[in-house]
Amino acid sequence: MLRVGSKAACMACRNLVSTNMGVRFRVPLQKLHPLSRAIHHRYSGNSNPQRAPHRTAARYFTSMSRLPMRPPKPPPGSGGRSYQQQRGFWVARLAARLLKLRYILLGSAVGGGYTAKKTYDEWKDMLPDFSEYNWVIPDFVWELSEQIDLDKLAKALPEMEEIAKLLPDLDKIGENFTFLKSLLSSGVSLGSEVKGASGLHLLLETSGDPPLKATDSSTAATQDASDKQYKKSSDKEKIDQLQEDLLRTQLKYQRMLERLEKENKELRKVVLQKDDKGIHQRKVKKSLIDLYSEVLDILSDYDSNYNTQDHLPRVVVVGDQSAGKTSVLEMIAQARIFPRGSGEMMTRSPVKVTLSEGPHHVAMFKDSGREFDLTKEEDLAALRHEIELRMRKSVREGQTVSTETISLSVKGPGIQRMVLVDLPGVISTVTAGMASDTKETIFSISKAYMQNPNAIILCIQDGSVDAERSIVTDLVSQMDPQGKRTIFVLTKVDLAEKNLASPSRIQQIVEGKLFPMKALGYFAVVTGKGSSGESIDSIKDYEEDFFQNSRLLRDGMLKAHQVTTKNLSLAVSDCFWKMVRESVEQQADVFKASRFNLETEWKNNYPRLRELDRNELYEKAKNEILDEVISLSQVTPQHWESILQKKLWERVSTHVIENIYLPAAQTMDSGTFNTTVDIKLKQWTDKQLPHKALEVAWETLQEEFARFMAEYKGKDQDDIFDKLKEAVKDESIKRHKWNERAMDSLRVIQHNALEDRSITDKPQWDAAIQFMEETLQSRLKDTESVIRDMVGPDWKQRWWNWKNRTPEQHIRNETKNELERLLKLHDDHTAYLANDEVTTVRKNLEGRGVEVDPVLIKDTWHQLYRRHFLQNALSHCNLCKRGFYYYQRHFVDSELECNDVVLFWRIQRMLVITANTLRQQLTNTEVRRLEKNVKEVLDDFGEDMERKSHLITGRQVQLAEDLKKVREIQEKLEAFIEALHKEK
Repeated sequence: MLRVGSKAACMACRNLVSTNMGVRFRVPLQKLHPLSRAIHHRYSGNSNPQRAPHRTAARYFTSMSRLPMRPPKPPPGSGGRSYQQQRGFWVARLAARLLKLRYILLGSAVGGGYTAKKTYDEWKDMLPDFSEYNWVIPDFVWELSEQIDLDKLAKALPEMEEIAKLLPDLDKIGENFTFLKSLLSSGVSLGSEVKGASGLHLLLETSGDPPLKATDSSTAATQDASDKQYKKSSDKEKIDQLQEDLLRTQLKYQRMLERLEKENKELRKVVLQKDDKGIHQRKVKKSLIDLYSEVLDILSDYDSNYNTQDHLPRVVVVGDQSAGKTSVLEMIAQARIFPRGSGEMMTRSPVKVTLSEGPHHVAMFKDSGREFDLTKEEDLAALRHEIELRMRKSVREGQTVSTETISLSVKGPGIQRMVLVDLPGVISTVTAGMASDTKETIFSISKAYMQNPNAIILCIQDGSVDAERSIVTDLVSQMDPQGKRTIFVLTKVDLAEKNLASPSRIQQIVEGKLFPMKALGYFAVVTGKGSSGESIDSIKDYEEDFFQNSRLLRDGMLKAHQVTTKNLSLAVSDCFWKMVRESVEQQADVFKASRFNLETEWKNNYPRLRELDRNELYEKAKNEILDEVISLSQVTPQHWESILQKKLWERVSTHVIENIYLPAAQTMDSGTFNTTVDIKLKQWTDKQLPHKALEVAWETLQEEFARFMAEYKGKDQDDIFDKLKEAVKDESIKRHKWNERAMDSLRVIQHNALEDRSITDKPQWDAAIQFMEETLQSRLKDTESVIRDMVGPDWKQRWWNWKNRTPEQHIRNETKNELERLLKLHDDHTAYLANDEVTTVRKNLEGRGVEVDPVLIKDTWHQLYRRHFLQNALSHCNLCKRGFYYYQRHFVDSELECNDVVLFWRIQRMLVITANTLRQQLTNTEVRRLEKNVKEVLDDFGEDMERKSHLITGRQVQLAEDLKKVREIQEKLEAFIEALHKEK
């Protein structure tokens, strides 16, 4: 046995662990690989001077190391004879050593490579074959692995020594903790002084030392309580957040699964409709009851919108709440498939169950491909949970029951073929938690199914309660007074026999003598002992044992064919198929006539149009809307900029004239004018201008989008898409949000544009003059219109149109004349009237018999002075047409100053640059984002059938929908009738 300690470890083994990592451990030599042990002993020094070094380790791996071993050097005093004999062969000894070292290295490399390859092969054989699961990994992963050079990545990674240098020195950390521990153990109490020492306390406890004890116990208790409370609150918040995230994720993937199931269903339908020239069609032979069930499924979705009612037979299961309807249905289906509750309403919507015989006992929903194995308890529980979820999902907010039908098929050995519909139980009183109209809704649902003249009514009556308390018997008597299609079932007969004093009362019920209701047959059944955990087989055994030992059969009160659910299912199935054979061909003729009428109406009203249903019309409208959105990207830049520049000036022109130009023009010199303009432009740019510009751009995008949709509509467009397009446009605009960072960049651009005062050439000067002149003329025209409305019609209009001034207009006219005389006397008057001037004007008007208010004088003066100022500004604008030469000389030695022209040039240049910037943002970003929003809205609308029905309406749509459904129903009915005749 080899002994290896810390002193015997070689330098090669010590270097396997970096000293900078601060981790010390010992590895026994026996646990090392054989090759590692060989290297260990080959290069390690021998600390024991009495023991020769171990040099034969390489012989395990190579046969090349067979040179004679060097004999040990003789100790001093033993003589030098042997040494003298070997002295002459030092060259040979040196060569032997070098060759031996090479062979050792070569043999170690070969042996290590062989051992590594053998170990790799053993591990490779242990791994399973993953080639069958290559389909799980997407194709782009394999393509990515081919393009990535793993060798280059491996070379680019840092060495282990460099990574070890980045790690913390655990030795120093351990020394620091040892020092702290020594301080705390020496009597230093930190519990009352340091409130954050709880983490350190726990850390030191884990090292094996006794826990610290704070001197102040009350402070520590308070701190612990606060820590626990904070931890509880934070954990609760984390749990709530996780629950919200989980709910959102479930809803997201549930929605995704529903869409994928729908697409898969449509694809399967398309594949099956392909002929032999395309995809190979796989013919699946369906059973007779499955064909019939498909017809009923289509009719359940179609009957509410069609004027011809569904009169195909089915078994309608009705009864009072908790009378045992669901239990009877489960006994017929031979499985516990429905959710159960103690006295509460569990059946909240009609459930259509298609029963058929098959080799395996399975259940499946019509809109899902999953099969539930009814022999397994976990599948049964999952099926009951799924039915409960579908029921709750079908119930709208504020309601208790729903009219939406849940379709389920059950197959199994020995099950009788039929279609049953389990309805919500009839109630007599609305309890707490129910909607106020629950009772009426249940009655209406029951009547809707029972009024079908070919429907078989399976009336369930609870035998354990008084017959007089039954509600459903009166309802059934109203719908089938002759009892030609009613089968009466008395449940819980075991409890009835035990509780009733007179068993003859049960005989009266099953003979139809106690109720006024009539029926084809009467049955008595037992559906369990009242425990929800009972299996179907145990209930059957209990039922058979009960009736074998019951005095009801022994005394002749009941006949043998009237008891057990097995006899009941046989009777119901026979009655169902008898009704089907008698009525199905008549119903097929009704749908054939309906199809003929619908096709005739379509040919007369829409002779040149295809019969597109709602989904097909939606796809057509979707393509048109996307084409209209794409047309936005084809708008020319010149069109965008002209519209943006025009709309932006309309939005800001009032502010520029009223708040910037007019106040600055009241100054007496050009320096004050330029200073006032610069200050007001800076304030305007910082606060209002970028926001106004983005509003204009957003409104322009909306108007252009609406314009393209309106222009596209004129090209032989159907009006049935108008509501859909309007809704898509409004929803897309509602979801669209402008980029927030655009305002900051636009503010900088506008600020730089307004700071520039250098007009470089004469055309720019002339353009500024024209822009200023057009603006002033437009304002002057508006001002004159306001003055005319104030003073009323002049003498020409009064003469030709027979109009007179009102008293207020007469006063304003006299005030206007007085103020105009004041302006003629003082042409350079300021913008505001002084108080003494207002008093003078009022006194002059009173001398002419006109009483006037000072506010009216100031108001009239504002409009008159505005007109006077604009007229003077236009005259000055005409003078500045030849002022470009003086502008270049900075108006030196010239009486002409055209600073207002420079102001309008700055405004005009800012409008051009802003329009260009907004156009770039529209074409590069916002149009694409709007297109993306439109696609998302169209996808959301496409998944919402209720919204599609609301947005795509009209007789054309409804007629196409009816035609599609009637043709599908007729084709399936004909296929069913053909299969029915073959079975005969």
